Amino acid sequence: MNYQWYPGHMTKAKRMMQENIKLIDVIIELVDARIPFSSRNPDIDELGRNKSRIILLNKSDLADESCNKEWLDHFEAQGAYVLEVNSKSGAGVKQVQGKVQEACREKLERDRKRGIVNRPVRAMVVGIPNVGKSTFINSFAGKACTKTGNKPGVTRGKQWIRLQKNLELLDTPGILWPRFENQEVGMHLAFIGSMNDEIIVMEELACDLLGRLSRLYPGVVPRRYQIEASGGQAELLAQIAESRKCYLKGENLNLEKAAGILLDDFRSGRLGRITLERP
Repeated sequence: MNYQWYPGHMTKAKRMMQENIKLIDVIIELVDARIPFSSRNPDIDELGRNKSRIILLNKSDLADESCNKEWLDHFEAQGAYVLEVNSKSGAGVKQVQGKVQEACREKLERDRKRGIVNRPVRAMVVGIPNVGKSTFINSFAGKACTKTGNKPGVTRGKQWIRLQKNLELLDTPGILWPRFENQEVGMHLAFIGSMNDEIIVMEELACDLLGRLSRLYPGVVPRRYQIEASGGQAELLAQIAESRKCYLKGENLNLEKAAGILLDDFRSGRLGRITLERP
């Protein structure tokens, strides 16, 4: 299956970000801790080339704990300020303010020497669709500032949010990039729901996920669905359908329904803490 999704509003969103980058002191980039490489938009690297960068490993509670540590070390070695966060529960979110002050220390010192005081730091919050930007902002602000949803594309326009006297956030829509050079990246984005499910053949996506899980976490699927570990990906999906009583009329298996159950269990963490990429 060819994984590709770049709706028209993303072109507009990227243009808006380019226009506003000159107003920004620091970029706060959210990545999905289960796929930290695939969930980083290379266009954002180009966009924020001369800006300080804070990387938040969001949904870290769904990712393998030991892998989270590896990715923290990896991004820190590249010169970024990094934190593990869980925007839903608020874990790690309070530490972001300290990271902003660290990342902007030189800018704040320059302002002080020029006699500029109390000018707020301006941060742009960026990330791919469905990575949890709006949930993070609401958690960080301690109130509902933005609309959230578990589907990609909820945020469509920019929004300035004044958090305290010394910090303003620019919320931006989630954007992908026009073409995935590596289809594995597109596949990973589809796994976590960053692409529109309606354009994807769910049975194929589920089989791809089963292949990845069989290699990295071989006991997870048989344990969750009480099935045999033997057989290919299509056979495993059929076993999940039987285990979860997914039938069409008669005795035919409803593989699409079984695929939806598997993907939902992965996305929600019911399969356990899983990381699909290593540094």
